[in-house]
Order: sequence, then structure tokens, then C-alpha cells
Amino acid sequence: MSFISKWAGLLGLLAVLVIGDQIRINRPGHKFRLTVEVTTPDGIKTGSGVLAVVPDRNYNRGGRTTMRGEAVFVDLGQDGGIGKNLVALLAHRQGGKLDLDDINYVALRAYGAARGNRVSFNDISRQAGIVPVQGDLVPVLVSFGDPKDPKTARLVAGDHAEEVLGHGYATRLTAEVVPNGFWPIDFGGVLGQPVTRGIDAKLPWLDTPGEAAATALTAAGLPLVGTTDAREAFARK
Repeated sequence: MSFISKWAGLLGLLAVLVIGDQIRINRPGHKFRLTVEVTTPDGIKTGSGVLAVVPDRNYNRGGRTTMRGEAVFVDLGQDGGIGKNLVALLAHRQGGKLDLDDINYVALRAYGAARGNRVSFNDISRQAGIVPVQGDLVPVLVSFGDPKDPKTARLVAGDHAEEVLGHGYATRLTAEVVPNGFWPIDFGGVLGQPVTRGIDAKLPWLDTPGEAAATALTAAGLPLVGTTDAREAFARK
């Protein structure tokens, strides 16, 4: 074997090891489908999205568990000529603050509540079936008078949706663990469920420069504290 061939082989092996390690670090720990079901005067409307939870696997353990995915948008159709909608954000309320980390543990805690015992991160990907998302596990819900205008956002209480949406409206949320698939080539089918994308087509201002996401949160009475990116309440890479 020539000197050049030897070093080419070593560099190739190093590249494989580096790529493999990056896949190990960035591969989702689990994925789950969050489904929002809304009872309306015209029947049940649903929307759902697949979210990926990535635990901190860096060697220094200095990071944090992260989320990939987007808020769930439910088109409720027309009511009296006015379009209605409901959006489940990637956020929860903790006292007077908006928490962007609890969304990472929704499936974990929902399965634990349904099973009557704690479910660990190592076990969550082996869970099966659909479980309810209730109480404090329900993420922040908002509705837009005009989805093209972030200033029209209004907070919707999960147990009193009719106060904003109108008489005959009620919400129900569920979670279901789905296979991780062969990340990063989980493009669908046998390769696995991909993370859901496309919220910017429903809320076009998300894809524009500026503070539109912060404007929407403020309009709904949910101002962020500190330097957190308000867009993370709607979408995360």
C-alpha cells in the first residue's frame, strides 16, 4: 500500500467516525405526534404535527434537551363568514412566564400519567398507543383573527375555548410516540416519520425579518422574558 493510499484510508475512516458521532449526538431520542382535536358546531376538526426530542449527548454535558418541529395549526373553517383557527404553540405557561422547555417532556409525562408510573427517556421510544395530553401538559393555545397579522393573536384557555372561539367549541389533545426512523434520512415511509414542517405557509409572517413572533406573543398576553427567540414558540430547526 502506498503512502498516499494509507493516509487516504485513514482520513476516510476518520470521516466515517466523525459523521457517525454527529449522527449519534443529533439523532432524536424519540419522536411523537401531537394531535389537536377541536369540537366545532360543524363537527370535529383536527391538526397534528410530528415533533422530535433530542437529549443532550455532548461529551461535556453542558447543553440541554432540544426540540425540532413546529406549532400545530388547526383550520376550523368558516363560522358566520369568519375564518377560525387554533394553534398549539411549542410553549407552556409557568406562572407569569412563557416556558419553552416543557414541550420536550409532553410525551414523556403524558405516557407516565396514562400508565400511572414514571416513564424514563430510555423507555419512551418503546411506548405504544395514543394517550391524552391534559392539565398542565397542554401547551399554550392561541387563535388568530387573521393568520396574516400577528397582532390579532388571542390566548385560548384549553378548558374554556368557547370564550374566544365561540359557543360549541372545545379542545382535546393527544400524544403518540412514532418511530425515529433512519435519521437523518427519515423522509417518510419505511425510512420513518419526518418532523412536520410548513407552519410558515399558515403564518406567513414567521418567515419574514423582524419581531413578528414577539408581536404575536405580546398580543396574546405572552411576552417573553430575556433574550429568548420568540420564534421558538412557533418553530424550531
